[in-house]
Parts: sequence; structure tokens; C-alpha cells
Amino acid sequence: MSFINYKSFTIGVEEEYMVIDPSTKELQSHEQRIVLEGQKIFNQKVKAEMHQAVVEVGTDICANVEEAYKDVAHLRKSIATIAGDLGLWLGASGTHPFSHWQKQLITEHARYNEIVNEFQDAARSNLIFGLHVHVGMESREMAIHIANSARYFLPHVFALSTNSPFWEGRATGYKSYRTKVFEKFPRTGIPDTFNSIEDYDNYVKMLIKTNCIDNPKKIWWDLRVHPVFNTVEFRICDIPLTISETIAITGLFQAICVKLYALRVQNLNFIKYSRALINENKFRASRYGLEGKLIDFGKEEEVSTVTLVNELLNFVDDVIDHLGSRHAIEFVQQILLKGTGADRQIKEYEKSMDLSTVVDYIHESFLEGV
Repeated sequence: MSFINYKSFTIGVEEEYMVIDPSTKELQSHEQRIVLEGQKIFNQKVKAEMHQAVVEVGTDICANVEEAYKDVAHLRKSIATIAGDLGLWLGASGTHPFSHWQKQLITEHARYNEIVNEFQDAARSNLIFGLHVHVGMESREMAIHIANSARYFLPHVFALSTNSPFWEGRATGYKSYRTKVFEKFPRTGIPDTFNSIEDYDNYVKMLIKTNCIDNPKKIWWDLRVHPVFNTVEFRICDIPLTISETIAITGLFQAICVKLYALRVQNLNFIKYSRALINENKFRASRYGLEGKLIDFGKEEEVSTVTLVNELLNFVDDVIDHLGSRHAIEFVQQILLKGTGADRQIKEYEKSMDLSTVVDYIHESFLEGV
């Protein structure tokens, strides 16, 4: 596949961290002090989020997973140090095990005020933490083609990231309850396919014209062609406990895009499945993580999620050495062996039957591998 310019598939990573009071183990407003101190080092790579107990970080445009790892590691370590100096902890989990959203402060900002005014408690209760991965594209036309096909693989990678089994002091029975919280918003979940980028742009224009949205950033699908950057943005995943998981997932999303591109330039296409079918697999991934089964639509039968993840790894295997991501993606086998963040959180809880020890574990895992 020497005809492919692998360097064009740049990557960017966004992570959302929770801010924790070490004494109560509750989520804690940092009054934007972490953001203000972080911006002295990283400028706009550190941002406030709607809830004051959240810090969002984003990498530079990275040429490969190695650069992404260094950038995320620097961000995690530096922001954790800033938080520590302020007497606070950081953690990475799709939801906090027991903090209640009703007690959390909203960041004073025109954009957040507008969202809360429109969506009310759906917005106020959206106290969740995600991972977003951007993969650079040569054009928006290619981006919509890649997005159409990559939809099929979203539940497979999502299952690897599941990391939110608890919500407001309860074991939810889900490996990712974060997705259930976010589903209250409009324009979320698995997107439909679009025939062309013009088809997508016309959809956006219709929403703006009819006052559904005022800008395309309010389309919050699990996968979207980014409204500003020339990227495909994967938004389905929980924030992983550790950096190694984040980089493995990042490398896997990049490899999926490159493999689909390789098929495209050979005049081959991956089958596009309906949103309704893919949603069945998304539910299974959120409910069972790696321990359940997904539907193999080609065979029209249930198959172990682990088996399908391994099939995905085989599918992208011929591009990952060109991308320099084999070492990162090989960590997926560790996730399959040791379980996802949700599995490990549940194990910690079963040891003590005390959710505060789960918060300890989330905090202790934050810099693992850095």
C-alpha cells in the first residue's frame, strides 16, 4: 500500500477529566483555577467545560500515536500537578461513581447558559466524561465517505472503552452508563449515512434555517465530519482510566480510517449498514462491554465481542506498521485480558463494597503508564 500517504492521517486527542475533592471523594468545582493555570503552560489546549468539576484538554495535531502519547502524557501529568497544588485530584472515568449532578455548579458562559436554557435538566444532568479522537482527512468529501463506513466499527471500539458502570451511587448494570445519560440530548448516537458531503451540508443548512441549531457544533453524534477541521471525529468512547488505553483506541480509530481509505482508492467499499442495526450493537456494547456478544451483520448471527474485536485487529493489521502504531494497538490485548475500565472499577467495588475506594482507584490509575 505504498501509494497511500500515511502521514496525511494525522491525529488529535481530546480528554475530559473529573476534578475530585480528596477528602469527600466527591466531584469538586475548581473555579476554573486548573484551567487558568493550565493555559499558562498549554494555552487553549486546556479548556473549561459546562460543569465546573470538569477539565477538558486537547493535543496538538499529531503525526502519529507516539506524538499523541507524549502530548497526552504531558497534559495528564501537568494538569494533575496543578490540581495537586490546589489540593485536588484528577480522575478519568465516564461517570463519577456517586456524585449527584444536582450539586454541581455550571460554568458561567454564554454558550453553556444557552444550552442549559434549551435543554434544562437534560443539560444539567449531563455530568459525563468522554474521549474524542480526530483523524485527519485529505478532503471533506473523503471524510464523509470514511465516516459512512466507519460507523459499523463504532460499537467494537466503544466496547473496549467502557468505563462508567456507576451513576449516583448505584451499580447501573451497564458497562457504559455515560452513553445512556448523553442520549437525552438531541442529535446524538449513531449517525445516518450521507450520499455526499453536499448532502450532509444541506442537512446542516436545514437545521440552521429552521432554528434547530445555530452552528454545526451542536451535532453531537458518535462520529461526525468535524465542522471546522478536516477530520473525522470519533466521539463514542468513555474517557479511559489510563493513557495506554487512550492511545490504543486512538491508534485503532486511525487504522480503521486508513484501511477504509485503502479500500476506497482500490475502488472497493466496506458495506454500509443502517443506523438501526448498528444501534443494536451499540446497546450491547454499553450494556455488556467485552463480556457480551455483538451481531455480525454479514453472518446474521451473534458473535462474541472479543472475537469481533480480534477480527477488527486482523482487518487493520496490514496498515498499522505503516502508521507506526503496532505497539500502541497491541495494548488492546491487555484490555481483552484484564478487562475494560468498567470491569476493573467493578472489581474494586466488589473488594470493599465501598464506592469511595473506586474513586481512589480511578485517581490512582490516572497517571498509570505516564
